[in-house]
This record gives sequence, C-alpha cells and structure tokens, in this order.
Amino acid sequence: MEGLQTLAAALTTAETSCAHWADAELHRLRGDLLGRLPSPDWTEVESCFREALKVAQEQGTRGFELRAAVDLARLLSAQQRQTEARELLAPIYGWFTEGFDTPDLQQAQALLKTLDAPPLKRRGAR
Repeated sequence: MEGLQTLAAALTTAETSCAHWADAELHRLRGDLLGRLPSPDWTEVESCFREALKVAQEQGTRGFELRAAVDLARLLSAQQRQTEARELLAPIYGWFTEGFDTPDLQQAQALLKTLDAPPLKRRGAR
C-alpha cells in the first residue's frame, strides 16, 4: 500500500533529520492504515497506536496523545475490552478544559459515551 510506504519514508526521514515532532501522528496513521488492510494484523495495529501514545506522552503533545488514545480505545472497544478503553481515554479527555467543539474532542466524548453505556442484553439472556 502506497500510504504505508510513504509513512515508512517519513519515519526514516524524521530519524535521519532528528525532526521527530510528528512521530506520534505518523505511528497513529500507520496503525490506521494497517487496520484498513483486507486481513489486518490487529496486534500490529494496536502496537502502532500504543507507540503513538507513548511518543506523544514523551513529547507532551496532548493533541496527538488524544488522537492516539481515541484510535486505541476504539480498537480495544471493538475487541470487547471496554473497561480498558475507558480507563485509557477518560483521563486524557479529562485534561482538556477548552476546545470541546473540535472534532478530536467531540470524537473522544462520543466514544466515552458509548463506553459508559450499559452492555446490551442478548436475546435469551437472563
């Protein structure tokens, strides 16, 4: 996939030029693209999102950290790991005191609402 090649080149360029300001976003985008493949390796996708989160935390880039946390929380939720997703995303969302009309914070809020919703009962379940 061309997008993955472009991201690999961007990460290589960042490494050789010591310009690491976008590394977290590059790792997050890599995870997103890997997740769109016909047969994704979900372990690798999760690893990319976790690397993005780690880099953003190390750099103190809260916006990139929020984006990585939202993507990782979505993945965890899809894997029936809602508690882990909520525990990851809620504190990061809680740091923000303004900008709640931005798409990133709106997505985080919407995801947190679904994570806080009680699980649906299955038919025939008691």
